[in-house]
Amino acid sequence: MTQVLWRNWARNQQSAPISIERPATEEELVDIVRRAAASGQRVKAVGSGHSFTGVALTDGRLIALDRYSRIVSSDPSRSTVTVQAGIPLHRLNVELHVRSLALENLGDIAYQTIAGAISTGTHGTGRLLGGLATQVTGLRLIAGDGSLIDCSADIEPAVFHAARVGLGALGIISTVTLRCPPAFNLHAIEAPMPIDTVLGSLDELVTGNDHFEFFWFPHTGWALTKRNNRTDRPLSPRSRWQEFRDDILVNNVAFGALCRLGRWRPSLIPPLLARVSPPGAAEYVDVSHKVFVSPRLVRFYEMEYAIPQEAAIEAFNEIRRYIDRSRLVITFPVEVRFAAGDDIPLSMAYGRDTCYIAVHVYQGTHYQQYFEAVEQIMSGYGGRPHWGKLHFQTAETLAPRYPEWDRFQAVRARLDPAGRFSNPHLERVLGPVAGG
Repeated sequence: MTQVLWRNWARNQQSAPISIERPATEEELVDIVRRAAASGQRVKAVGSGHSFTGVALTDGRLIALDRYSRIVSSDPSRSTVTVQAGIPLHRLNVELHVRSLALENLGDIAYQTIAGAISTGTHGTGRLLGGLATQVTGLRLIAGDGSLIDCSADIEPAVFHAARVGLGALGIISTVTLRCPPAFNLHAIEAPMPIDTVLGSLDELVTGNDHFEFFWFPHTGWALTKRNNRTDRPLSPRSRWQEFRDDILVNNVAFGALCRLGRWRPSLIPPLLARVSPPGAAEYVDVSHKVFVSPRLVRFYEMEYAIPQEAAIEAFNEIRRYIDRSRLVITFPVEVRFAAGDDIPLSMAYGRDTCYIAVHVYQGTHYQQYFEAVEQIMSGYGGRPHWGKLHFQTAETLAPRYPEWDRFQAVRARLDPAGRFSNPHLERVLGPVAGG
């Protein structure tokens, strides 16, 4: 076998696995794990590579899931769909819509595979809704010895409890069963608002909408607010020209040019932003996934933290003050979202209603000073880093933030005692496998 190079979407992580294998069936998937076990090799699965961390890196066998991406079955009576692990969210959204179903909540990026999205805790926004993993009702895993394990709330509940956000440390996910409500439309209102007005009415904005988020533009007093609510109103989507103008020309082409200018001449950005009008308003009704998801063509690096919802304003203002006094030039907005708490051991929202605060920089930009400063602020509020995004934590600093840490580790030791699915990143954030 010839070694090849693999890199993630953001181009900040790479590895040279022994091989990249592309199974099309579960039998082939199981065989790869068994051959790796027989050879004493590590093995990792990768989807779209949209994680900014080294979670999928390996010097062993890398399993690319692009050929393992079908709908397996659907059960209209239970409103569930079972899918292969490699189906990307953007395809899953279309397949569900054809079946008059939907995902109840989504993030604003849909390039990830379903397995990668749930494994790292991907979420959207909505005070009464959890992350994508809370919509999972069943999983089929391949353990470190190649055995298959079906799990749900009733079958192997301890495994199911942990594996919904498993970081790829418990096994290779083969199939995912999702609870999918009937398809629904969203009434979207996107509007600029002074950031102090947003903060002054934040409770009302969060509790008064099914989905609310805002993007604050550093070096300005403005934020873009997004309010999405379920509606029975007929569809009135944006025209193709409006979609192209807003999503491609403004949010990608023009914004990408601003990012490149900021990397070349940072001093030009604050006075330029001060003169630029805030993003324009839009109001429309469309099917849910078309409202939730936006194209992201500008590559970036990201860190995101989950903190208690009641700390949102205080923590955000600390970040705002830091940016002002640091004199860093930040071209990307700071994104703030909200979600319900859940009971998944390694979910960032475990046990508490949560505010997510995300910071980004343009690809190729030095981020360590900015990200370390934000991380220090978030740690003051018991912050938990998004598992798919950059951070500087270790197992020692993370364990006290997760009340069911040991319960997760017990499942990990049972399913992968030899550390078949581990790698340096997982050893940093989870530690070695107990007894491995």
